[in-house]
Amino acid sequence: MRKFLTPPEITQTMLEASASKCAMPAGKVFVLALLAGAYIGFAAHLATMVTTGSSEWIGVQRFLTGAVFSFGLMLAVIPGSELWTGNTMMIAGVMDRRITFGAMMRNWVIVYIGNLVGAVLLAALIVKGTGLTDGQFGATAIKIAYAKTNESVYGIQHQYAYFFRGLLCNWLVCLAILIAMSAQDIAGKILGIFFPIMAFVASGFEHSVANMYFIPAGIFASAFPAAVSAGGFEPASLAALNWGTMFTGNIIAVTLGNLVGGGILTACAMLFIYGGKKQENGIK
Repeated sequence: MRKFLTPPEITQTMLEASASKCAMPAGKVFVLALLAGAYIGFAAHLATMVTTGSSEWIGVQRFLTGAVFSFGLMLAVIPGSELWTGNTMMIAGVMDRRITFGAMMRNWVIVYIGNLVGAVLLAALIVKGTGLTDGQFGATAIKIAYAKTNESVYGIQHQYAYFFRGLLCNWLVCLAILIAMSAQDIAGKILGIFFPIMAFVASGFEHSVANMYFIPAGIFASAFPAAVSAGGFEPASLAALNWGTMFTGNIIAVTLGNLVGGGILTACAMLFIYGGKKQENGIK
């Protein structure tokens, strides 16, 4: 008995999913999105812990960071939730006339806001509530957030660099979702998610929802003198790490890149290659 879907079957499942997502009540969509933001936030927190500490084996550290981060998408996909980066594939549903542009935008707005709220709430809960980031781990959170919003990118404008990092990231993320969609058992879904997610994190690409945790966590941690001191930061320099630079320095460019990577390079490519309603109806 076959335990996976073929690429044409994956494409049909992807298109059907876009229609079912648009049919859900707004309240349910928002709660599922809030959960997805928190699930990705849990993975981002674990990645922060793994990243802490100097390492001469930077490649190994990147691999381990990607390995632990992959469980965030496992949480988002297997129990079920609404993750905006995955929902960029709904563009194919519009192209195939399964859903309207308005229905897709309604879903995107609700899910994007829900992901943001869930990730920021988890960041506040962990940083302000647990005490785990009042020190070296907090310094790591600040360093990650500061680098994501104020990094000097050589040879290319900052926003362009983050656009392409977002594009490459969500190309891999959406491929991971499609592979998990293809698998018919839990082990297959876990393996299908692990490798692409590990690859995007280890490669240094950018995920908008993950950054909705990473950057607020750094902002919150910057309020702790012990974390600032452990990171060797001058308090005045951290003025550049704020809610405004979170969006202008990172989230906007990464979101646009994620949109192209997931919606165009993954979903529309699958639709073009394997067909939608025409293929389903046997029309050549």
